[in-house]
Amino acid sequence: MAIKSFQGPRAVEKKKRPANLLVRDIMTKNIICFREDQTIHDVMKALIKHRISGGPVVDKNLALIGIISEGDCMKEISDSRYFNMPILDKTVGYFMTKEVETLPASMTLFDAASTFHKTGRRRFPVLDNGQLVGQVSRKDVVIAAAQLRGATWHQL
Repeated sequence: MAIKSFQGPRAVEKKKRPANLLVRDIMTKNIICFREDQTIHDVMKALIKHRISGGPVVDKNLALIGIISEGDCMKEISDSRYFNMPILDKTVGYFMTKEVETLPASMTLFDAASTFHKTGRRRFPVLDNGQLVGQVSRKDVVIAAAQLRGATWHQL
């Protein structure tokens, strides 16, 4: 008795699912940091030069002690106009936000997006075991989400 054709059992094909993207995968690692003793004028120049809207403030051991943003600079500009005085050389320590919200490097992209949405923040310093390792912005999350969608898109 001859067998016309025979196919063994087919292997069940598992759909490949992309691994969860983590904050450490999308964050900016080479960040511009500021020092507490820098003048707010120096910060304004750096923000313009590097085309950024803010950055972490670190001490001499590179430990995170605050965050400074364009909004903090607006306070100095506003005060100088109100009191009809030139922009003074007040330090970053005077204007920076000292209570800094951070994200862990191990947080997922989706949890980070949720945190951005809930807080309204534009950027977060990223910590790994208490150490500053980068910064993640809303733009980083949007870019990663767009690339993820492109990588997982399937035609019907």
